[in-house]
Amino acid sequence: MPVESGSSAAARQAKQKRKSHSLSIRRTNSTEQDRSGLQRDMLEGQDTKLPLSLRNNLLDLFSQIEREFENLYIENLELRKEIETLNDRLTAEGQTFEGADLAKGALKTKASHSTSQLSQKLKTTYKASTSKIVSSFKATTSRAVCQLVREYVGHRDGIWDLSVTRTQPVVLGTASADHTAMLWSIETGKCLLKYLGHQGSVNSIKFHPTEQMALTASGDQTAHIWRYMVQLPTPQPVADMSTPCEDDVDFSDKDEADGEVEGPNDCPSVRVATTTLRSHQGVVIAADWLVGGKQVVTASWDRAANLYDVETSELVHSLTGHDQELTHCCTHPTQRLVVTSSRDTTFRLWDFRDPSIHSVNVFQGHTDTVTSAVFTVGDNVVSGSDDRTVKVWDLKNMRSPIATIRTDSAVNRISVSVSQRIIALPHDNRQVRLFDMSGVRLARLPRSNRQGHRRMVCCSTWCEDNTSCNLFSCGFDRQAIGWNINIPALLQEK
Repeated sequence: MPVESGSSAAARQAKQKRKSHSLSIRRTNSTEQDRSGLQRDMLEGQDTKLPLSLRNNLLDLFSQIEREFENLYIENLELRKEIETLNDRLTAEGQTFEGADLAKGALKTKASHSTSQLSQKLKTTYKASTSKIVSSFKATTSRAVCQLVREYVGHRDGIWDLSVTRTQPVVLGTASADHTAMLWSIETGKCLLKYLGHQGSVNSIKFHPTEQMALTASGDQTAHIWRYMVQLPTPQPVADMSTPCEDDVDFSDKDEADGEVEGPNDCPSVRVATTTLRSHQGVVIAADWLVGGKQVVTASWDRAANLYDVETSELVHSLTGHDQELTHCCTHPTQRLVVTSSRDTTFRLWDFRDPSIHSVNVFQGHTDTVTSAVFTVGDNVVSGSDDRTVKVWDLKNMRSPIATIRTDSAVNRISVSVSQRIIALPHDNRQVRLFDMSGVRLARLPRSNRQGHRRMVCCSTWCEDNTSCNLFSCGFDRQAIGWNINIPALLQEK
């Protein structure tokens, strides 16, 4: 009988391996095809409204995920076998050193080192293989520290601005394009009072620092100061916003339902202003109280900001210099400083601390409309823009920003918390993001069919003294939302 040479035997074994490998591949492919075909048959037999193309895409994606995890499982088994083989070999070698404790220690260290290397290889392989699949399913940590508490619904059009009173009783005020301003109970969400004195869109609302007076700016080219008296209702238990409810519908369905909502008709109303400020030749887009509450500043589309005396209603200063329409104005909480922002990509700092003169500084830090610029309690100014950036400035040296926040959407009227100095950014893309003053992102508020805004978010404001809601936002979906931000947990996650 002829005897095979070593080379021919090796070639025959390699050929058999390739043949068995190709058979296993064909068998695996046929099994996957049979499995996917069976899944499609089962899915087609079910009563579903999904289009055929979408169902096929879903099945393909699920098949890819299944194959990926199957490969990982096989690799895991192989690595475990290698670890066991290595441990057995090292144990056998260790037994030859009888009574040599030092050698045993060296072998034990070597075995531990080799095992840790394989374990690290397994972790790295697992992370690299599953990162693309798992990343889209990763849960956000912001839900644990940012919760929707209450919705304030009743306006017939988008809400431009909102503010919280600085005196007792603490209520929420909203300014809407439906020509009204409303005061709300924070705890119950009930409308307490409606202001009907304007003939145009109400673009801004701010409260007097010590008295029950509100300042509103409007598209009717005026700003109104009006007094209010409200009585808070009995607080109701906070609803669990995480449970399924009737609001769990598609955006389009919810929008159609919103059209049927009527404003609250049972709350009292105020129709006449205590003081009417008239000097602008265009829309008054914003207004604010100077420290002390004896003067107010207004910003208009006529490219000017006006400073008025509250008691006499007289125009004290007309602040001109912007090349295009103004978008916002804000006053410093403790000093006679005013900052105005404009579509001309600049914001200006006006200094009225010296009664005899007032100075102005122009800052060109953005490439598009500056939608708002606000003071912090310290010596900082924070500006937001349609160029999708937010910049933090130092009042002592405003040549360049000390921090720049880059986002993926235009930024509207921002606010900064007093104690923790957290910036709340309302975006055109329906999101609200939280950052610290150094530009580190802290959280994104939840947004889904049942939680968050369904249209552009126009404004945000903090109320850190309130235990239930310490952040409010409003937008074009005609509602304001009260959020509970667990600030210690938020900063701890940072």
